[in-house]
Amino acid sequence: MGINTYQEPVAYLRSDSPVCRAQGFDAHSRIRVGLGDRAVIATLNIVDPPLLAPDRVGLSEAAWRALGGADGDPAQLSHPEPLESFSQVRGKVYGHSYSRSGLQMVIADITAGRYSELEMAAFVTACAGSALSLDETIALTEAMVDAGQRLHWPSAVVVDKHCVGGLPGNRTTPIVVAIAAAAGLTIPKTSSRAITSPSGTADTMAMLAPVDLELPRMRQVVEREGGCVVWGGAMGLSPADDLLIRVERPLDFDSEGQLAASIISKKLAAGSNHLLIDMPVGPTAKVRSAHAADTLARRLHGVGEALGLNVRVTRTDGSQPVGRGIGPALEAWDLLAVLQNQAGAPTDLRERALLLAGQLLEIGGKAGHGEGLPQARELLRNGSAWRKFEAICQAQGGLREPPRAAHTQEFTAGRDGRVQSIDNRRLARIAKLAGAPASPAAGIELQVHCGDRVERGQPLYRLHAQSPGELAYAAAYAGAHPETIQITED
Repeated sequence: MGINTYQEPVAYLRSDSPVCRAQGFDAHSRIRVGLGDRAVIATLNIVDPPLLAPDRVGLSEAAWRALGGADGDPAQLSHPEPLESFSQVRGKVYGHSYSRSGLQMVIADITAGRYSELEMAAFVTACAGSALSLDETIALTEAMVDAGQRLHWPSAVVVDKHCVGGLPGNRTTPIVVAIAAAAGLTIPKTSSRAITSPSGTADTMAMLAPVDLELPRMRQVVEREGGCVVWGGAMGLSPADDLLIRVERPLDFDSEGQLAASIISKKLAAGSNHLLIDMPVGPTAKVRSAHAADTLARRLHGVGEALGLNVRVTRTDGSQPVGRGIGPALEAWDLLAVLQNQAGAPTDLRERALLLAGQLLEIGGKAGHGEGLPQARELLRNGSAWRKFEAICQAQGGLREPPRAAHTQEFTAGRDGRVQSIDNRRLARIAKLAGAPASPAAGIELQVHCGDRVERGQPLYRLHAQSPGELAYAAAYAGAHPETIQITED
């Protein structure tokens, strides 16, 4: 039918179709569509007669890709098998705990495409907040790993680095990967695309090199260069996580248990045994207080320990964005400036990346205690990190230049004073309204940070968009919220 429903398979029938009458199908029914030896569970939409003949079934792009075939092939429609595992979700809603076997059933059904968007939303909601115990989180993580492929590497030490997110910019991962791989560590980095932010690591890396690598190609890159930065969703590593992210994105929330399960399952599936987690803490970050950081860190350590993953959590400043760029292309320009040792490279991004890379070198046994940071700094200074990053990009398909937005607008200080605070969430929202990450060149170029002295009329940030409409849309919201960057008198 040429209809993009993102990743959700959808089927289309007329209400007077003989199949609808015979089977009792109605709008939003879940139906099994078979074509040859392939089948998919799809959500049914009912269409008016001119769009389809009575004996035709239409398919969304996602369903078409799953089934293959050609227009006019015979299809078999039927009710899917009863969804027994959903009783586990109902039980959780009414106050019962998930069993290990119950979560295995739920995740297996989600991975097989048996859950509708509504049913996955119910599962995500039932797990929200602190609803999952540590035992349930461990069981969920195991189930997510078991549902997909798991990589194994010849190196005894395989490291990874992850940020819990919630901080605009902060694109340290590609820099850390380059330094770690240049030091001789194995770091098979699989990253996510944006869930609730203007850019994820995979979105930013895609501005510089292909990230949609299949598993054999990813393995070749790591074996050749020691590291990679690729999109995990292309490889079937913890595939349930990518399906759940699809639902979490429009709901615009993460839960503590699912966040821990998502992080740990991806790292275990990628074959890592040592993990460094960057946890920014700040009033408008994802983790907003020391208490919340303590709780999440305990859960991450507990799940990692139970499943054989050595986890170190490093708390960092989450009070403001890191770097200048917010959005895929703008963040890519930032990390290039750092890796190439450009004079104007953002200092905060460089120093945070070096801090994390230094810790990773110590965790991986490449540096003694306290020696990781100077070693990381030297690998960056002498060009080893940049050469390794270039080699990784070439192995992934070629290094390319990020795009530039066609339309920009500056926002300036309304008074003399000092930057008191920056609202991370509001700044991220402005970047998303400008089109990020779907419009990769869109976003924000930040001109100031907390503590900077500014004069009336001085630029605070530049808004980037790929169309005049998106620019006007984001600018209207930004203009209505001048408190995004608070300026106080000295």
